[in-house]
Amino acid sequence: MAEVHLTLRALLDIDGIDVYSTERWGEGVATEYLSDLHRGMKRLEGSPGLLLKRPNRSLRLRFYQVRENMLVCDVVGDRIYVLSLFYGGMDLPERVAEMEPQLVLEAERLHRNLKAKDA
Repeated sequence: MAEVHLTLRALLDIDGIDVYSTERWGEGVATEYLSDLHRGMKRLEGSPGLLLKRPNRSLRLRFYQVRENMLVCDVVGDRIYVLSLFYGGMDLPERVAEMEPQLVLEAERLHRNLKAKDA
């Protein structure tokens, strides 16, 4: 079973999704949407193979869609790092290419911190 960890960027993305959904469709819809995101991440813990490789987008990063959002992840050992959530309507290949170096650094930093805590 894999462990799923979220970067600060991913947490901020989720907070933004919550605020936007609440303002646009109300608290009930926002709560349902966030629950779906949470369930999607739980599914990844049990089935990390659900993460898709998209060589046309990135050689390292993995992707998993939950409703209208794409979870952008990195896998190191038995840990899945959710780096960011991208809205499906944006130009995903361009956005990934733009952000990948920073996202990979964030995953590596989080992995080192967690590894140090384990020791």
